[in-house]
Amino acid sequence: MKTILIKDLMVPLEEYATVPDSATLYEAVLALEEAQEKYFHLPYKHRAVLVYGPKDRIVGKLSQLDIIKALEPKYGEMGDIKSLSRFGLSRKFISSILEQNYLWEKPLTDICRKAANIKVKDFMHTPGEGEYVSEDASLEMACHQLVLGSHQSLLVTRGDKIVGILRLTDVFNAIFQTIKTTCSL
Repeated sequence: MKTILIKDLMVPLEEYATVPDSATLYEAVLALEEAQEKYFHLPYKHRAVLVYGPKDRIVGKLSQLDIIKALEPKYGEMGDIKSLSRFGLSRKFISSILEQNYLWEKPLTDICRKAANIKVKDFMHTPGEGEYVSEDASLEMACHQLVLGSHQSLLVTRGDKIVGILRLTDVFNAIFQTIKTTCSL
């Protein structure tokens, strides 16, 4: 069976939503909408925005969760809530922390209007070492990185340049198709 390479699955950078790090949340949302409309032929809609900095190099990304978190700045003040549950703290206790901090106390329209002017560089996710994969790497390598890092996507590189994004949904689709093909023989 032919080895599936990342370059066969990735979405090229020029087909993905991008904004400069000086853009606002509102501009990022518009860029995402534009990419979804322009590349409607892709089997899955874009769900993130890549952020570029000086010299047009990708310096970050905005996931759906990053955008939702940006709407409520107090999340940043609270630290890593997800890690609290790993220490045996109950959902009820974590909920009480959220209530005590008055999160989401205003109407959603007010929250969105205020957040629209936040700069993406202030809430973007800066990828770590394990979030890059070579375009010539195998699907198996990407699976390893996605699972161990619990990532939704990986930035695809050619040398030291980012040339695309590999989404978990595209990896799953390739695996899904392989299962169907091999089990129907």
